[in-house]
Amino acid sequence: MRDRINKLPPDADVSYRERLRILRERKIEDTKDKAGIQSWADGDDYGAIKPPDDYHFEPIFNHPAGTFVGYDGWSENFYHMMAEHPVFIDPCDAFANRWMNCMAWTRPIKFHPDLKYDHLKPEQKKYGIVSGIGADAHFGGDYAIGLTLGWGGLLQKLAHYRPLNPGHDDFYDAEEKTIHGIQVWMRRTVEAIDKAIEAESHPVLRENLRQMREVNEYLIEGAPRTLREACQWICWFNTASREYNRDGAGCQLDELLRPYYERDLQAGRITADEAKYYLACLLLNDPHYYQLGGLSPDGHDMVSYFSYMILEAADWLDSSCNLTVRVHDNMDRRFLHTAVDYLFKNKNGWPRFSGDKALSEGFMKKGYPVELARQRVAVGCHWMSLPGLEYTLNDCVKINCAKVFRLALDEMMASDGEKSTEELWRRYDAHMARAVRVTAEGLMFHLENQVKNEPELMLNLLSHGPVERGLDMSHGGAQYYNMCIDGTGIATIADSFAAIAQRVEREHRLTFAEMYEAVKSNFAGPQGEYIRMMLAASERYGGGETLGDHWAKRISASFTDQVNAMDEVFAPVKFIPGWFSWSNTIVLGKEVGATPNGRRDGEPINHGANPHPGFRRDGALTAMTNSICAIQPGYGNTAPVQLELDPGMARGEEAVDKICDYILTLFSKGGTLLNINIINAQQILAANENPDLFPDLVVRVTGFTAYFCLLTPEFRKLVVDRILVA
Repeated sequence: MRDRINKLPPDADVSYRERLRILRERKIEDTKDKAGIQSWADGDDYGAIKPPDDYHFEPIFNHPAGTFVGYDGWSENFYHMMAEHPVFIDPCDAFANRWMNCMAWTRPIKFHPDLKYDHLKPEQKKYGIVSGIGADAHFGGDYAIGLTLGWGGLLQKLAHYRPLNPGHDDFYDAEEKTIHGIQVWMRRTVEAIDKAIEAESHPVLRENLRQMREVNEYLIEGAPRTLREACQWICWFNTASREYNRDGAGCQLDELLRPYYERDLQAGRITADEAKYYLACLLLNDPHYYQLGGLSPDGHDMVSYFSYMILEAADWLDSSCNLTVRVHDNMDRRFLHTAVDYLFKNKNGWPRFSGDKALSEGFMKKGYPVELARQRVAVGCHWMSLPGLEYTLNDCVKINCAKVFRLALDEMMASDGEKSTEELWRRYDAHMARAVRVTAEGLMFHLENQVKNEPELMLNLLSHGPVERGLDMSHGGAQYYNMCIDGTGIATIADSFAAIAQRVEREHRLTFAEMYEAVKSNFAGPQGEYIRMMLAASERYGGGETLGDHWAKRISASFTDQVNAMDEVFAPVKFIPGWFSWSNTIVLGKEVGATPNGRRDGEPINHGANPHPGFRRDGALTAMTNSICAIQPGYGNTAPVQLELDPGMARGEEAVDKICDYILTLFSKGGTLLNINIINAQQILAANENPDLFPDLVVRVTGFTAYFCLLTPEFRKLVVDRILVA
C-alpha cells in the first residue's frame, strides 16, 4: 500500500476548500516526482503518480517471441497487474486510488509478431504515414452503461449474452477476467482504507475515510446510487482503463452526473459545496476529456446549473484540466462568459471550446441524422466520438503531407519535363491520392487483425454491441466505423507553393533551379540564407486572402475529397478527414528536408491547422482565424485553432466579452475547435530556462494540458515559439 498519513492536529481546518488546497500542493509534489521519467514526458497530465520504488510489473508472455497478445494474453496480464498494483489512499481525497503504470507500455514487442503488413511498409515510409496499425483506444465509451450496471451488473450482462453467441467463449472469458481483476484491486483497496482509518487522528478525515470505505466496498458489486458513488465508479473505470492501455476518453460529464446530484439533494444527503468537492476530486483523479453543454439529440441546450458547478469545482482545484465547452447558436451566453472568465482567472488552458454547428453538420454529410451528430462529443485532443457506438482511431493516423510535397518537388526537379507550380501540384496531388489509399489499406488491415493483437477489453464493457455480439470493438462489435485520417503540415505546403508562385513565377526573382538548389543545400551560405529569407517573406497562409491561403484551401479540398473517396472503396467503413498533427509536429518535421517556405531541414512542420509562427507581421487574429475556418475538411472531425494570448489583456468584463464574441464568430464561420493559452511570455521564457522553478505552471500544449516542467526541451520550444512569434 502507498498512502498518505496526515499529521494535522485534531482541530485543523479540513474544510472542502482546504482539503483541495492540500491535494493541489501534493499534486505539485507528485508532478516533481515524475519529472525526468520518460513515460510521463510530453503528454497529458493524466493524474498518474509515480509508483513505489520497489514496485515492478513483470508481464506474462503467451507468444514465443516474448510478448503477450490476444484475449488470453491481455486478460491474464491485466488480472495479474490488478492483483499486484499498489494501492493509494489520501485521507483528504474523496476517492481511492490512482494509476501508476500502463500494461501496454510493458510489451517488449508492440504488435503481434505473426501479423505481417510488409506489403504496406515501403509506401508508409515513403509518405511518412503514421499508420495507426496496432494503435489502441482513441474512441469513447458510454459511461452510462457502467453507472447503470456496476461491475456486478456487467458480469451478469456477460453471463446473459454468452450462451447467445456460441463460439465466442474466448471473448467472454477475457471480459470476465478483466472485471474480476478490477474487483480484486478494489477489495485490496478496501483493506488499505481500513488501515488508513486506524492511522488517521483527525475526526473529519477519519469520517471521510469511513465513507470512502463504505462506498468502495459497495461498488465492488453494486451500481452507483449517489453522486459520490458515481464519481468513485468513474475513477475506478478511468484508472483501470489507463492501466490497461492508457485510454483517456471521457463523456458529457454534466448530463451524466446531474441526476445523481439531484437525487442526493432531494434526499437531503448532500450540499452544493460537498458536490463541488467530489467533482474537483474526480478531476484531480484523472483529467479526462469531459464535455460540458451543447445540444441534446432533440435540440435543447444541455447547459444546466450543474454545468456551472463543474466549472466552479475545476476552479477550486486550479490544476490541469481537459474540459471542453460545446458552443452553439442558442447557448446560454452567461455560461460562455463564465467559462472564458475561468480561462482568464486560472491561466491553465481550460476550458477549450468546440463548435456544434460545423461538427454536427459535417458529420451529417457522412449520412448520419442530426440526432446522432449531436451525440458526438469532444473526448480527445482534437477528436469527437459517439460514446459507445463508434470505433475511430482518432488522432492515431497521420499523413506527413510535407514529406509528400518534398517528394513531389524532388521528382519534378529531377525530370526533364515542365517546371511549374501546376506541374508540382499535379505530382503532389497524385502522390497524396496514393498516400491516402495506402493509409486506408493500413486501417483495413488493423480492423481485420487488431483483435488478435490487442483487444479493447475495457472499452468493450462500456460500448453498445461487443458484449451483445461477443465481438471486440475493433472487429465487428461497434455500430459505426468512422476511421480518422489526419493530414499534417498544411501551412508548410501552402507556404511552399505560395513562395514558388510568388518569387519564381510571378516576380521572377528566382529560377526554379536557383530555388531548388537553395532548398537542397538547406539554404547553405550567405546566398542560401538570402534566398531562404526571401521565400519565407512571401505571401503566407494565415495572412488573409494571400497566395498561401489560396493554396491551403486547394490542398485541404483535394485531401478531403481523396479521404472521402475511400468510403466507396472500403464500404461500409467510412473515413473522416481532419488537419491535426498533435506532438507529431516535431517527429514528422525531422523526416522532411528543407522546404521552399524557408523552413530548414528537420525543423518542425506547422502545428495542426495553424499557420507557421510569424505568418504575418502583426499576427492578426482575424486573418488567422479566417484562414483556419476556410480549410476545415467539414465532415465531423476538426482542424483546430491554437491561440496564444498574453495576459496583458487583463481579466475583466471587456476582455471576457471580446473573447466570447471571438468564439461565437469563429464557430459561426465554420470553426470546429479552439484551444487557448493565456500565458505570460516572460514567465514562459523563465520556465523554459529552469522548469523546476515553475512546478505548478500548466499550459495547453495542443489538444491536452500539461505541466510545463514535464515537457522535454523540444516540446517546450513548441510552446515558446508559438507565444513569442505568433
